[in-house]
Amino acid sequence: MLAKAEAARGFMPTNEGLALHEAAKNLSVDGPVLEVGSYCGKSAVYLGSAVIDTDRVLYALDHHRGSEENQEGWDFHEPDLVDAQTGRMDTLPRFRQTIFDAGLEGAVVALVGDSPRIAYNWQTDLAMLFIDGGHGEEPARMDFELWTPKVCPGGLLAIHDVFKDPDDGGRPPYEQIYLPALASGNFTETAVVGSLRLLTRV
Repeated sequence: MLAKAEAARGFMPTNEGLALHEAAKNLSVDGPVLEVGSYCGKSAVYLGSAVIDTDRVLYALDHHRGSEENQEGWDFHEPDLVDAQTGRMDTLPRFRQTIFDAGLEGAVVALVGDSPRIAYNWQTDLAMLFIDGGHGEEPARMDFELWTPKVCPGGLLAIHDVFKDPDDGGRPPYEQIYLPALASGNFTETAVVGSLRLLTRV
C-alpha cells in the first residue's frame, strides 16, 4: 500500500509520509484518526495503510476546492484539477481514485466540507489529528482552535509544512498552529521529520 502513496499526487516527501505512517500505526490510545486537508489523497494513503492494520478509521476532511496556494495564478496551481464545467478546483475525483487504487476504501472515510463547520459538529475524541489544510493565517488559526481540543490525552497532533525559517516556506502552520500548540501547555513535541512535527497531548 505504501508504494501507492509514492505514486499518488501530492506534496509530501517520502520521509515525512513514512513518519506519519509509523506514528499512526503505533498510537497508544483509542479513537479514530482525522486529517484536515487531503488534496488528492497522498497523506491519506500513508495514514490509511496504518489504520487499516489497527482496526481504526481515518476521516479525511477536505472541501476539495483547493487551498489558497492551489488557485489560478499561485505557485501550486494544477490546471488539470480544475472542473471544466464549474471552472473551480475539484480534487475529490482524484482523491477517490487514489484511495480506490490503494485498496483503502474500507479504512478511509471522506468528509467533504468546510473544516470549521465540521469541527463545530464533531463530537468524537481523536487518537491522532493531522493538520495540513489551508495555509493562510485564518484557516490555520481556525484549524488549531477548533480541532486540537479534540485530541485526547496521550493522542498525537501532527502538523505539516512547519518552517521556522521564513525562507523555507509559509508561516501560518508555524505561527498559527505549531507555536500555539506548544504555548498552550497541552502538547509536547515528540518528533521532527523535515517539515513534519509530531506532538503528544499531555
